[in-house]
Amino acid sequence: MSFNTIYLTLMSVRMAPRLPLIFLLMIHGVSSAGWGVSYRHSHICALKNSPVIMNCTFTYPTGYNIKKVFWTKNTVKGKEPPDLSEDPEYSQRLQYLGDTQQNCTIRLSHVTQKDEHMYYFRFITNKPDGKWIGTPGVTLTVTDLQVEAPERVTEGHNVSLTCKSSCTLTDRATFIWYRNSQPLTERRDRNNQLLLQSVRREDAGRYSCALHGHSYISPAAHLNVTFHPGADRNMIVIAATSGGLFIIIIIIIIIIWFIMKQRCVKTEDNRVKQICDPSEDTYTALELKSTTSDLYDTLTTVRPRPPEDS
Repeated sequence: MSFNTIYLTLMSVRMAPRLPLIFLLMIHGVSSAGWGVSYRHSHICALKNSPVIMNCTFTYPTGYNIKKVFWTKNTVKGKEPPDLSEDPEYSQRLQYLGDTQQNCTIRLSHVTQKDEHMYYFRFITNKPDGKWIGTPGVTLTVTDLQVEAPERVTEGHNVSLTCKSSCTLTDRATFIWYRNSQPLTERRDRNNQLLLQSVRREDAGRYSCALHGHSYISPAAHLNVTFHPGADRNMIVIAATSGGLFIIIIIIIIIIWFIMKQRCVKTEDNRVKQICDPSEDTYTALELKSTTSDLYDTLTTVRPRPPEDS
């Protein structure tokens, strides 16, 4: 039944008295009882090296018997399209999941960019005029994953890393994140993003992403975490409050000792000497000799007197 016939029938129904609903359903059934191929998705975005399922159903008029069903690509007008199951590039990866009645679903594994084509379902019946190809078909796009991350982030700031693909994946995806090739066990992801709050220098490293259930892992992106300008002061506070006060005191003592050591020098005439090493057996005392109006006092060395005889 042609479209014009259906249109005229509907117009007559509209003008005629209201008919039972079952009559309208019969008209709809007639219109879909001919030749046809229906695909669940007209476009599929799949991850590199993953399997792809192309769901499909087909119909044909009564009185015909199916002799052959197959999928094809790159149809050429006037030529019989090739059967992909006989193509060496597809024969080991293509699996027909349908039947010869209605289901024409297939599974294609380990897809790559070379598989990016439009695919069609074709069936042939037992009559010369009983051939059909489902056009337009299913367009397959194959994508990989890339991590988008800032080149540099400062300690204490929040940062978001994104696992990107060139097209929106058809299947529902659960993303997995890795740092330095080790999976991140804590759940800090939102859809295809990894959220790092108050980053530390320990968060720096090589980040990559993958899809749950797939072996493909994206190339790694390096995240650099720079030192906060006030982090040195913060480290001292943290050390003091976390039991590091003793270490800080030791460091201060060493610095003071080093400064005093540098000040232990002798004059050119070796007349004045400060006490530098308390372990020495002898020492030099300082005594005021005279006072002048000069800015400085003159000092002389007084050697220890021997004990007087009693």
